[in-house]
Formats: sequence, C-alpha cells, structure tokens
Amino acid sequence: MQVTIQRSDLLPVLQSVIGVVEKRQTMPILSNILLEAENDSVIITATDLELELIARCPASIGQSGSVTVPARKLLDICRGLDRNSTLSLTENQNVVRVESGKSRFSLATITATDWPRLDDVKTEQEIQVDQGSLRGLLERTYFAMANQDVRYYLNGLLFVVNGQGIRCVATDGHRLALSEIESTTGVEQPLQAIAPRKAVNEMVRLLGTEDETLSIRISDRHLRIELPEITLTTKLIDGRFPDYERVIPDSAPNQLRADRQSLRQALSRTAILSNENYRGVRLILSANNLQFQAQNVDREEAQDEIAVEYSGESFEIGFNITYLLDALGAMSADEVTVDLAGSDSSALIQAQGDTSTRYVVMPMRL
Repeated sequence: MQVTIQRSDLLPVLQSVIGVVEKRQTMPILSNILLEAENDSVIITATDLELELIARCPASIGQSGSVTVPARKLLDICRGLDRNSTLSLTENQNVVRVESGKSRFSLATITATDWPRLDDVKTEQEIQVDQGSLRGLLERTYFAMANQDVRYYLNGLLFVVNGQGIRCVATDGHRLALSEIESTTGVEQPLQAIAPRKAVNEMVRLLGTEDETLSIRISDRHLRIELPEITLTTKLIDGRFPDYERVIPDSAPNQLRADRQSLRQALSRTAILSNENYRGVRLILSANNLQFQAQNVDREEAQDEIAVEYSGESFEIGFNITYLLDALGAMSADEVTVDLAGSDSSALIQAQGDTSTRYVVMPMRL
C-alpha cells in the first residue's frame, strides 16, 4: 500500500474515530486502526468489538491495499506536523513508513486479515432525521444514563421509534430523562433499541447542529447511524428497559413555576456547601417563595431563596442537587414548572407549556 494524504484531510478523520480506541486493550489489534486504500480515498476504521466507526479520507493512491497501524501514534504524528504538510504512507514488510518533508517515522503493523469487523446491520428500515434534531434529543437525555450499574440495561439510552417520531429515554434508577421529537419516520411497527453509553457519547461528539440529514438503521442486534462523512455502528444492549412511563407522575396537586436561570443559579450557589458525597439540598416551599438549604460534614451551611409562582401547601423536600442542575442545564426554556405531590414524591420538571421533554427526580431523605 502506498498513499499520499494532506494533513488537513487526515487529521480531522483521525480525531473523529480515535474515541473508539481504548488506551488499554486485551487484543493488540484493537489499539490500531484499519487503513484501506482504494480508488481516490483511504477508508479508516476503528473498533472496540462493541462499537465501530468508519470514515473516508481523500487521498492519492499509488498502490491499493490494507494495513493496520497504531491509532494514537499516527494521530500524534499527524498533530505534530506543520498545518499544510503532505504525508506519504508506504507499507512494506510489516512496517508503515510515514514521511512528510524531512520527517520520517516507521510504525509497526498487524496484518489487516486479523481485523475484527462487526456484523452488517440487516434491516430494510431506514429512518431519516436531521443531525441537529437528533443531537438535541441526545443532549436533553443522555446525562441521565447509569454508569457501570449492575443493571446493565440502564447503562445506555433507549431509542423508541414509531410512525410519529423518535423518543429517547435514560435513567439511572434515581432520575429519568425523556425527550421526543415529531418526525415522519415511515416506521409501521414501533422499534426499540438500547444503545450503550459509549456509543451515545460518541454520537453526541460526532453529530453537528445543522439540518443535514442522516439515516438511522436499527436491527435486532445493532444500531447504525450514517453521517455524510462517517458511519457509526454499535451493538445493542440485550435487555428489557424498565417501564419508564409508570414513574412519570400524571398530575400533582402542587406546582411551582420559576425562571429557569434564577432557579439554576440559586441551586448552583447552594451546591457550593452541599455534602460532597450525597449532594443533598432541602427545598422549602411556601406561598410564592422557594428556599434552599444545604450543609456538609464540616457543619458549613448555605441558604438561598427566590421568588416563584406557587400557591400550594407549604412543605419541605430533599433532592440530589446535581440531578436538579443537570435537568435545568439541559433545558433552554425561560420558565420551568416543577410538579410535586408531597415531601416523599418525585418531582416532574418541564419547560413551561412543553411536554415533549420531561425530567423525573426522586426525593432523598436529609
């Protein structure tokens, strides 16, 4: 294999796939990326056996072929070269020689025939959606995914696709985030898929905010997102997602309405002196007033209050302050509503007049 590539073309592609490559691997080849030279481009693939990213980079092909090279070393070499550099990559006797100007590097290779590939996504169903809408869905929900929970199905994001649109749901057992968009998907039978945490994080990193269309394919075992310049394929989590609709309160006798930024800033100030382990905050509701109290193991205390629209009963309730801040930070509305049934009930947080995005936060004892 012999190819010539502009650094300005190669570097963004390497940066887009490097997130899949783990720094510590049980299989040496998973520290590499696969380079396949054909026609007028090089196809670059990275995988960890669960997630696969494939990107295409324009190049001048002197000799076609395929080889695997250490991913992070090639990326560091590319980063270290001058902005307008041209790289020449030549493979010979299990070594890839990288040349640019007076710089010379030799990288050890592993034969491409040993490269592990994910199975093809076998489905006739293709869903079209614009990047900005999908990215927004993920950003409004993915922070509520669990991290290394023994209930493995919580360590991911649920995609629900029907004929009316797409819904994303995430929960770690203490909070829940749900958001949906209307879209003509063409799906006749509703589809559900749980994408792993790492794949979801990569989606958020790769997706743009523009209206450019992408396609989503979901099979029994895989989910694939095809962007104009890159294809992401992930294995799905094989498990049954909890019945999340049961934990969303239908109605509550007490509702407060507040300016989102004022509420968020007051919580942020109170969080400074909250317990670092439990992150508890006490909310004290009274007529048109909301007070915040927090303390830590050093007996330091924080108190704050803001004016809100509230005419329900007076009571106190405790929450994990991080969960409240995460929900408010994912929203863009000026005003939010918080529905509460009592001191031992979950809170339902929504943008004023918008039910397409909902957050449920369980209370905690303080």
